[in-house]
Amino acid sequence: MSYKVKLELFEGPLDLLLYLVKKDHLNIYDIPIAQVTEQYLRYLELMRLLDLNIAGEFLVMAATLIQIKSKMLLPAQENPTVEPEEDPRAELVRRLLEYEKFKQIAEELRQREEKQSEVYKRKPQAMDKIEQDEPKEVYFEASLFDLISAFSQALAEVPKEIFYDVIKDEFTVEDKVHQILHLLLVRPSIRLTELFQQAKNKIEIVVIFLAILELIRLREIVARQRALFDEIEITRNTENIIPYGGRDERKITPS
Repeated sequence: MSYKVKLELFEGPLDLLLYLVKKDHLNIYDIPIAQVTEQYLRYLELMRLLDLNIAGEFLVMAATLIQIKSKMLLPAQENPTVEPEEDPRAELVRRLLEYEKFKQIAEELRQREEKQSEVYKRKPQAMDKIEQDEPKEVYFEASLFDLISAFSQALAEVPKEIFYDVIKDEFTVEDKVHQILHLLLVRPSIRLTELFQQAKNKIEIVVIFLAILELIRLREIVARQRALFDEIEITRNTENIIPYGGRDERKITPS
């Protein structure tokens, strides 16, 4: 497939490691390095399959994980006169803890900014009444790795078949982009698994996934979850919806 997606908001290797640790409820101070390394490399392989623009730092982290794994496979020295070496994972754990604190602070600042931006907003009284009558559900925005995890599960649940570099244009990203937007005109949200289940084969699953990434990049849709690692739903990005009677001059074309 020659279609390449370039995301502006692309998480880095430490984001992926934190995601893997939290997803499997691992102890960050005692990371099972073999398990995490295997999963990390599997995610990188999926990213290559999707022709995502992988930054070099992802490959550096892969090399670091493999090196740590190799050191931990070496037999421990039994000489009592030699001081025991530091755990090969120690530096990685320090980096992860420091990065996690940074992300938490960034999230707190973002939430404060959101609250501050709502201070001077005044909605129409009719809208206030609707919101009081109907409690608003809380959603979390899904990360790229949540999407890749859902994509991987969808691939595992369909019959195995060979991927071809050259295939008929039975499915195109541009067509899927318009199909998804059309569905979201009829329904307020769509479950990601539902889209994948409608696919005829693995090729169509890949094209659907690329179309979703393209729509996220264009800020036309939002991928969200009710809770961390929960099922993903996609919905229109309300900031990009043109009011009724307005003209929308934008054209959605793959980059």
